[in-house]
Amino acid sequence: MLALMARLLVVKATAGADAPERCNQAFNVASTAATAGIDVSLWLTGEATWFALPGRAAGFELPHAAPLPDLIEVLLEAGRITACTQCAARRDIGPADVIPGIRIAGAAVFVEEIMSEGAQALVY
Repeated sequence: MLALMARLLVVKATAGADAPERCNQAFNVASTAATAGIDVSLWLTGEATWFALPGRAAGFELPHAAPLPDLIEVLLEAGRITACTQCAARRDIGPADVIPGIRIAGAAVFVEEIMSEGAQALVY
């Protein structure tokens, strides 16, 4: 039933290893929705921006949680991942640094996504 709804789910991850449960919730909800056929856009902001870099997710551990690299793989295949422009710049992360398939974009693109017809935004 969910897959029949032409809606966009935009999930913003604002936490990284500094708040592992909140971080994992963002990735888990986004990847679960993508697996269910929902159009999903995951935004990496704040400390979550580090997970746009190759290998960074492998160091993330949370008991009883799916491995973050697996969730990223799901999202790259069935959804999309965006790193915040300003958050990336503050961490000296550029387009050539990120995992292939992850884009860097700013607030205008985020606002466009969340304001689209039928979009639902969640912030973790």
